[in-house]
Amino acid sequence: MDEQIYQRTATGETSSRTQFWEGFVNGLPIMVASAPFGLLFGALAIDNGFTVGEAVFMSASIFGGASQMVGIELFGHNVPAWLIVFSIFAVNFRHVLYSAAVGRRIGHFKPLQGLLSYFLLTDPQYAETEKRAESAKPVTFIWYLGVATPIYVMWVLEAWIGGLFGNLISDPHALGIDMLLPIYFLGLVMGFRKRDNWGPIVIASGVVSIIAYKTIGSPWHVSIGALAGILVAVIVAKPEKAQGKD
Repeated sequence: MDEQIYQRTATGETSSRTQFWEGFVNGLPIMVASAPFGLLFGALAIDNGFTVGEAVFMSASIFGGASQMVGIELFGHNVPAWLIVFSIFAVNFRHVLYSAAVGRRIGHFKPLQGLLSYFLLTDPQYAETEKRAESAKPVTFIWYLGVATPIYVMWVLEAWIGGLFGNLISDPHALGIDMLLPIYFLGLVMGFRKRDNWGPIVIASGVVSIIAYKTIGSPWHVSIGALAGILVAVIVAKPEKAQGKD
């Protein structure tokens, strides 16, 4: 009896370790792609009057690249607090949609696990979770944590490095560093190309986002483009046949 319990326990531990490292490997490309932006944030934070410690704390507590970039720009211009919060909400409105979608995949998580999972939710984390669920693999908390760990740890560490040495990179645009993350996001979008109506949704979202960027400006184009994509998805979606009917 004791031997059977030991075997089940050992198998479970092995399975958990395997899932964690499987997720960890999925998170490594994301970590590399986001590295320049983590470093850039640290450098920009120092330029805007933050200390290295404050930059690291902001990365650790917010963990949102776009939100952090918007925040440090507005903090240095005596902008009212409500406008800063509203601007950050506009940038990250898409996370409301991500949370609703991912909620279907992690509904079996314990409450504290769910809260931590939503805190760690990023664009690529959402994409990896969706891809895993669609491949009929279990979306477990330990796998989810495995994906998020290298991304989160390195993001915080990069804020520290960027704060200390970011001024050594005088022009990231000249080196093409600013293109790494957009290329990665393009790869994420292409990963969903086999879904129904992918083309019309992506085109509508992209076109509307560009128009909004030119007319309304950043960061509103992100949310407006996302809403356009959702609207097209609703319009072109095929209603499911009622169960039990021919």
